[in-house]
Amino acid sequence: MARRLRPVGLDFVETAPVRLVFAREVAAAPDAVFRALAEDVPGWTAWFSAVTFARPIGEGAGREIRLRGGARFVETVLAAERSEVYAYRVDVTNVPGARAMLEEWRLTPAGTGTRVRWTFAADGTAPFRFVLDRARPGLGRAFRSAVTSLDRRLRRRP
Repeated sequence: MARRLRPVGLDFVETAPVRLVFAREVAAAPDAVFRALAEDVPGWTAWFSAVTFARPIGEGAGREIRLRGGARFVETVLAAERSEVYAYRVDVTNVPGARAMLEEWRLTPAGTGTRVRWTFAADGTAPFRFVLDRARPGLGRAFRSAVTSLDRRLRRRP
């Protein structure tokens, strides 16, 4: 059953009870990575294997996302600063126990490429927080795989 989560602002990325932070360097330039994250939302299904459906809503002010396993999210984009940051909060989800969620993708130049840092910030019931903490290694692998796949995809584009 889908339910509305507590609205949070960008500061939640620093104050959330659960913060999972992962980083990886890629060869693609920050602008190319930003375009893939923020401007080609449907393209997420091509490089992030957990994402089965992605579409912008509200003229790009939000997103609808579906994941393998059936999780669904309606999100509001909170920050879209070209080549620097893309962040969104989850407004509605069917994930049990979730109370607030926000994701931030921070991009930093690294030589001719980009350092991509993904922060998953969340709050929820004790069982929800426990599961997220235990899921840290798997989420890290999913992030690394997705960013590697995105980098390969971006290198193939002219």
